[in-house]
Amino acid sequence: MEATLNSRIRSKVFDIAVVLVTIPIGILLGLLGPILPLNARFWIVKTWRHCFTFFEHKILGISIEIVGSEHIPNVPCIIISNHQSAWETVGLQSIFYPCVFVLKEELLKIPFFGWGLKSIEMIAIDRDSSKTAFIKVAEQGSDRLRKGISVVIFPEGTRADPGFLLPFQIGGAYLASKCNVPVVPVAHNAGRIWPRGSSVKGPGTVRIVIGKPIMPGLRATELNASIESWIRMQNL
Repeated sequence: MEATLNSRIRSKVFDIAVVLVTIPIGILLGLLGPILPLNARFWIVKTWRHCFTFFEHKILGISIEIVGSEHIPNVPCIIISNHQSAWETVGLQSIFYPCVFVLKEELLKIPFFGWGLKSIEMIAIDRDSSKTAFIKVAEQGSDRLRKGISVVIFPEGTRADPGFLLPFQIGGAYLASKCNVPVVPVAHNAGRIWPRGSSVKGPGTVRIVIGKPIMPGLRATELNASIESWIRMQNL
């Protein structure tokens, strides 16, 4: 009971700390984003992210274990990961820099936080229109890769419980085939430390396993099946 109360207090303090950092940075990007070069906007968001990771470690007691960092290519790529919690939407940005995510467009409407997402050209889609979303991912994903920015995609489309995977949508694999770039599969257990839908986060260790890049050549369907199989085998 005492441990649970302590975790709740720590989680609330963490949330407040993140909000206090997000507001000024969101205002800064909201005002100056349109006139700043993209690399400067990424740098500002990177500063926010450093604060976030400092808070999660010092306040929540969350540590990170990365296996396979040597597999990260030195060229823009597509990162395809399982999706368990809110943690990976920040944590993977620290591992694969610079990168953007495919995310639901409602997130851009969140004051301060959404302004930051919009400033670094995240790929926002309407999940209720699968055809439009597919086209947008293909077009904007190609644009980001040409700019030297990697693209992170969660093919399940929404968060799943630890130990489970939802069916993989083919958008990420199609983008990789179209753009002829390597794909990096990623598996993690963030949902065990930062459960979806829970206000209590940590403590614990988030384990991230990075697979060897899959080089261009496979058809989208084959690539999608190969990545899904690899992530399932990690059993995280």
